[in-house]
Order: sequence, then structure tokens, then C-alpha cells
Amino acid sequence: MLNTAIKAARRAATVIQRASFDVDRISVTEKQHNDFVTDVDQAAEQAIIETLLKAYPDHAILAEESGASANLNDESEFAWIIDPIDGTTNFMHGYPNYCVSIALAQRGIVTQAVIYDPVRNDLYTASKGAGAYLNDKRIRVTKHDRLANTLLCSGHAAGPRALAEYMKMYGVVAERCQAVRSAGSAALELANVAAGRSDGFYEKGLKAWDIAAGSLLVTEAGGIVGEFNGESDYLHKGDIIAASPKVFGQMVTLLAPFA
Repeated sequence: MLNTAIKAARRAATVIQRASFDVDRISVTEKQHNDFVTDVDQAAEQAIIETLLKAYPDHAILAEESGASANLNDESEFAWIIDPIDGTTNFMHGYPNYCVSIALAQRGIVTQAVIYDPVRNDLYTASKGAGAYLNDKRIRVTKHDRLANTLLCSGHAAGPRALAEYMKMYGVVAERCQAVRSAGSAALELANVAAGRSDGFYEKGLKAWDIAAGSLLVTEAGGIVGEFNGESDYLHKGDIIAASPKVFGQMVTLLAPFA
């Protein structure tokens, strides 16, 4: 199943990279304020779904652009969770920070994860209980144990209310760590935490397809993922903190008032 997901991600990346050479020709639709979809998102998603369903025709689908398949319900044993381009705004501006994110949930538990960064040719993979990898090399979260020594990442949903809350959180967090970065792709931010390239990530208002694959990468790399209050229903509620174990606890202490 992991190999099939890798194949699907690479097929989508071929579609994406072909379009990236001429972003001015991309057709863009605004789904809501500052939330966009391009024809490339849709073509990449179709390439992923075709690849997955050719191998597993009975599996359910939850995808950002096409939504849920008719057979997706609480009883679904296998469901693929797909974001064809996480970081669409970056992509349509030619800003090189976006990825393909594919996860497989088995009875609601994420068991396989693939995040592919076509710009850097970085392939992140994880299988539940088997560790997390970047280009076939085992990865681990950082060993920092003090928030003051950390580089954290974040982002915010579209809309003025989300921005206002993000700025309040930023003020609280930025005073207590070395720096906070926001690069526009939650999936890649989670992959960076797993790879030890950053120490933690937090964001509110995300969707399952933004975080399903990345959350498994982090936990398989030795980190902890949870809600702002430390609970574990982040995949459905969309509010997430991911970090190494000691930093996670300190982040929850800071961000619990925003839960």
C-alpha cells in the first residue's frame, strides 16, 4: 500500500511540475476568501485517485477537491486521505514550497503516509510501527528540551478572525522561542518536524487532508501530535501541535488558552 501511494504521489508530481514551468497559464478559482483551487490541483488529484483505485478499487477516498467517495463512512476499513497540492497559493505564485500529501487510514487510524516535495525531490514516508523516512533514510525529531532553544512553524486559515487569533498566538509563542516561521504548507511543516528541520508546529482550522500524512510522520519519528489542549482528536478538529515530547508539553501549556 505504501508503494502504491508513492507511485500515486509521483504521478501527481509529474502533473504539478509540468504546470510549474508556466504558472501564468494556470486556471485559478477562489473557493472562499484567500482559499484557492487550480486546474492543476484537480488534475493531480485525479491522477492520485486513479492510481489508488486501480490497485484497491474497494477503498474509500477523502480528497480535498473531490470530497468523500460514496463508500466513505464510519465502517470503512480503508480510506485514502489526499491533498494533491498542499500549498496551492505558493504553487500558483511560483513560490517553491508545496507538496503532495497522501495518507491511508485503517478504521480511522492512519497507518501509511507519503509526502512528496517535487521541488526538492524529497520523499517522506512512514508506516505505523515501522518508523519515518526521508529518501529512505530514517529520520527523528530534534532532541531540544527547552522551548527557548526552538525554531517553530505555524500558519493560519483564511479570514480576518483566523488572522487575528494567529497574531495573538504568535505574540505568545515568539517571545518564548528563537523564531517562528510560516511557509504556507502544513504538510511540509509537519514533515520538517519529523525530519528535525524544525522543532515544532502549531496551527488551527486545518482539514484532515492537511495533516493526516504529516501526523504519522511525526509520531513515527518519535514526536507527539495532539490538539491545543493535549487531546488526540486533532484529525477531526483540525487544531494541531506537533513536536518532540518535551517541547510538545511546553507548547500545550502556552497554547491551551487558545483551544
